[in-house]
Amino acid sequence: MTPEILVGLALGFFIVALLYSSVGHAGASGYIAVMSLLSLAPEAIRPTALALNILVASVTALQFWRAGHFRWGLFWPFAVAAVPMAYLGGSLALPARAFSVLLGAVLLYSAWRFLVEPAVANESRPLQRPVAIASGAGIGLLSGLTGTGGGIFLTPLLLVMGWAQPKNAAAVSALFILVNSLSGLLGNFASTRQLPAEIGVLLLVVLAGGLLGSWLGARRLPAQGIKRLLAVVLVIAGLKLLLT
Repeated sequence: MTPEILVGLALGFFIVALLYSSVGHAGASGYIAVMSLLSLAPEAIRPTALALNILVASVTALQFWRAGHFRWGLFWPFAVAAVPMAYLGGSLALPARAFSVLLGAVLLYSAWRFLVEPAVANESRPLQRPVAIASGAGIGLLSGLTGTGGGIFLTPLLLVMGWAQPKNAAAVSALFILVNSLSGLLGNFASTRQLPAEIGVLLLVVLAGGLLGSWLGARRLPAQGIKRLLAVVLVIAGLKLLLT
């Protein structure tokens, strides 16, 4: 990795971590967008995004746990199948074009998610465990294949189905992202036996951006405007992957 690319990654990752954390997101899709725009190879994108996700998701999960929003009974049905499937996804090496198309589609979906808030069910409904286990398996595989944690899919599912209120959904998704990212990274490492040499520097940059973004908070920044800006970046990166 050239010094110019490393500087570009560090700057992009810092901004992504700051903006995402200010609106309560971990940032995997943003990190992937930055790496895609800088034309990094697929074998570098996945482990880097997963490693960064682990750091941010750990902090987020701990905060929600301490605040009392986490629900074990809501978490494990999704995680039980997601974790092994994320490992499988992380160990698979897709053809370069297939990886670009899949990743581009995920980034475009993430952009849409920033622009459209999911409808929250008026009444809480009991969790359907078979559906949760099957959904977790699919999300876990996708998270391992693409280098995301799966929260962008799990959170709206929990809200739309009426299985959780927003804070509970966020708490469950944070730990879900953490375990999927760990599993996906282990699967990827078992297959490739390598991580980017600059990962330590990038982790420090993301930590600094995340801490600053958390400190600023959504109340100090125009959250909706930030989401629109992030959506534009994700659309550009997604189209680049799909069309080139």
